Amino acid sequence: MTEESKTRRKKIQATDLMNKIMADYFYGLNEAATTGKQKVAWCTSVGPAELLRAMGFAVHFPENHAAMLGATRLATDLIPEANAVGYSPDICSYLTSDIGAYLKGFTPLAKAYPGIDSVPKPDVLVYNTNQCRDVQDWFAWYSRQLGVPCMGITSPKNVNEVTDSHIEDVAGQIQALIPVLEQISGNRLDLARLRETVALSRECTELWKEVLETAMASPAPLTFFDGTIHMGPAVVLRGTREAVDYYKVLLDELQQRLTARVGAVEGESFRIYWDGMPVWGRLRQHSELFSCLKANVVASTYCSSWIFPAFDESDPVRSMAKAYLELFIVRSDTYKEGYIKTMLSKFGIDGIIYHDAKTCPYNSNSRYGMHQRLEKETGIPHLVISGDLNDMRCVSDEQTKTNVEAFIEQLEEGK
Repeated sequence: MTEESKTRRKKIQATDLMNKIMADYFYGLNEAATTGKQKVAWCTSVGPAELLRAMGFAVHFPENHAAMLGATRLATDLIPEANAVGYSPDICSYLTSDIGAYLKGFTPLAKAYPGIDSVPKPDVLVYNTNQCRDVQDWFAWYSRQLGVPCMGITSPKNVNEVTDSHIEDVAGQIQALIPVLEQISGNRLDLARLRETVALSRECTELWKEVLETAMASPAPLTFFDGTIHMGPAVVLRGTREAVDYYKVLLDELQQRLTARVGAVEGESFRIYWDGMPVWGRLRQHSELFSCLKANVVASTYCSSWIFPAFDESDPVRSMAKAYLELFIVRSDTYKEGYIKTMLSKFGIDGIIYHDAKTCPYNSNSRYGMHQRLEKETGIPHLVISGDLNDMRCVSDEQTKTNVEAFIEQLEEGK
């Protein structure tokens, strides 16, 4: 691939600021764990982070750590360590790569952030099964290994409309966590602080939505691959002022691109929707593949999963429950199909890529006919890519390249 083609996706200048913010976050976690100045809670990515932050915990997200293992292309070598202690190679490769890294005494944080030797030791593990059951098993393993308490929320699945009964169920489970977390943290829950944290999460989510929706423009000023990187603060710093301030800076830069009609992909000719997880170990390769074909992956189910319009500081616990229940992965196929159809129209999509991730059935939506139903209803062509989020043994680079090139040729012929 020529040097010219490698530079087709334009760098976002705010990246340097984001890297600093993320470094401050990880160093803060490390200080909390090594000095004991602050209790540490591990939380699933759409777990009750607002509650934990309001109670004074420093919050670590193992899924974020697992994504780092995938993006640094180290996960494949670590997964067998978890397989050796009884975890199947067919279950979540986030789980197996993270546990494998722990068993090997390894973390990519050590290389990225000198002075950090390990992930922060938790005082409590808090999960939400809204994404999948694997997170509960994942945290239960650490609970046994480290001798720390594990608790969480068991969410309903295949939800069509989120009802009051659903909300009351999850809100009740959140309320039940509070007395135990108060005992562990040594702090009583300050309702005013919880309201402030929920308000910051709402502001963050609104800004992140605006960031992603700049890609409704043609040419789009960012790509899905940009989104997978810049969603970092929305994932690990939700409920903080730092995340809000960062997205204001990022949004301003993207709005300047809109004014100047600067596209992220040079000569954008095709607009693609990505459904499912990223292939973390192939982000750059996939970004270059699409951009060289003048195709911009402008929208995705994944990046939009950190948009939570239900957050409401006037009723923090109930609104948290509603926000966690409205997550795409929790919903019924009927809801998901309606959502994707809306996104296809909103972003002017020419074609859909479905990533069928070997170890992530909950985030793979091409196994029960949805892809064919949507193509029949919308007329928008689709391509299914077989792969995985972290286990690169499940990825065929040549097959992916050949199939994507043929798919873009199909779109070109249809124009």
